[in-house]
Formats: sequence, C-alpha cells, structure tokens
Amino acid sequence: MGFILFLIIGGIIGWIAGLILGKDIPGGIIGNIVAGIIGSWIGGSLFGSWGPAVGGIAIVPALVGAIIFIVILSLILRVIRQ
Repeated sequence: MGFILFLIIGGIIGWIAGLILGKDIPGGIIGNIVAGIIGSWIGGSLFGSWGPAVGGIAIVPALVGAIIFIVILSLILRVIRQ
C-alpha cells in the first residue's frame, strides 16, 4: 500500500507543479508521476525533508524540486525541438 501511495503523491506533486508553471508535462499521468518522484528526489537533496510528509514524500521540497525539474525539462525539450 505504501508504494501505491508513493506513486499517487508523486503524481499529484507533478500535476500541481505543472499547474503552477502552466506547462503540460509530456507523458500525461506517467509524466506527472515521474516528475513528482524526480522532483521529490531533487527537493530532498537540495532542501532536506522539512514540512509535512505524506507517503514518504516531504511535500514542500518535493513541489519545489518538481518545479525545478519541469523547468529544466522544458528548456531541454525546447532546444531539441529547434
């Protein structure tokens, strides 16, 4: 049950980060989950695990990390498309 909760929270974090930035994440639901999980790793590495945690993911650092990941991903995709 913990792994499923981890995936759900990762998807929600990725979705919220996409909404904040106004960018659509490639891959739909799977892309949101990947962005949320990678974002939680980036945020945890940069900021630690402060704030509320759900499903083993600290929400605030994960959201900031997902925003960073989406910005970097969108820049890379923009360069590739040119």
